[in-house]
Amino acid sequence: MTTTTTARRALGTTGLQIAPLVFGGNVFGWTADEARSFELLDAFVDAGFNAIDTADVYSKWVPGHQGGESETIIGRWLQARPGKRQQVLIFTKVGGDLGEGRKGLSGRWIEQAVEESLRRLNTDVIDLYQSHWPDPDTPHDESLAAYQRLLKAGKVRAIGCSNFSAEQLATSLQTARAHGLPAYQTLQPEYNLYDRASFDGPLRDLVMLENIGVITYYSLASGFLSGKYRSEADLKQSARGRGVAKYLTPRGRRILDALDGVAGRLDAQPAEVALAWLMQREGVTAPIASATSVAQLRSFAKAASLVLGADDVRALDTASAPSGTT
Repeated sequence: MTTTTTARRALGTTGLQIAPLVFGGNVFGWTADEARSFELLDAFVDAGFNAIDTADVYSKWVPGHQGGESETIIGRWLQARPGKRQQVLIFTKVGGDLGEGRKGLSGRWIEQAVEESLRRLNTDVIDLYQSHWPDPDTPHDESLAAYQRLLKAGKVRAIGCSNFSAEQLATSLQTARAHGLPAYQTLQPEYNLYDRASFDGPLRDLVMLENIGVITYYSLASGFLSGKYRSEADLKQSARGRGVAKYLTPRGRRILDALDGVAGRLDAQPAEVALAWLMQREGVTAPIASATSVAQLRSFAKAASLVLGADDVRALDTASAPSGTT
């Protein structure tokens, strides 16, 4: 795969400069074995991208897995590719349920979990360490104080959160200011052309006001926005079909029609247009997308260079507007 140049953008106030798309590492050790994962990571970096997102809990959902499989593969790749660590940014997360009480955002668990992630990742620093889920049993100041210790020790470079509501994020920011603690600098929300309601509105307003970097997950709505799934028959041909069925609604079909129209005008694929919409969306720093083939990575590179015109954006915004909005 030929190296391209992808423009960097600041990830909020973290100081991290990332390419306009982040690789979703949930596939490593799950739908991509170690050899394929190495091939994908090589191609991703060769294309000019530089940020890889994973979590300690990936991929515990697979029968026989314990969690940590994705981090382990990334760490082995880094070990097998001397010099690559200086070319990439590693994002991982803590708080998901690993079983036997190994979950949440207590100070004790954060400081234990980071050591385990550092070991699996074969690195001495995590570029972005994120709270995977809100923890109602742990006060924000306890979690943020633990992150403060990790930042001072040089074990992480920046901190962020995932799946926080506007209220939860606002409360954490207030806590950080009140106690002189580091604040979350990034947010990882579920957001795409179909799933807009939870981010658009107060949460998006807050991150823009606070200059918080945003990296979106489920950026292609579990593959629905690729246009691969258009009927009940299509769903039966894929193991992911059950999770995509919820998108086969009149609104979902309107979104696909709009994607088809824009893709046709730009000689692109629907998935490329859907990712380009996110990349150009105010308030979004970069979408996360996963790939299991080098061909998909080529598509990512095209999405990063795609420029949507005002009419294209308007067509997509109108088709995807949640009920009751324009």
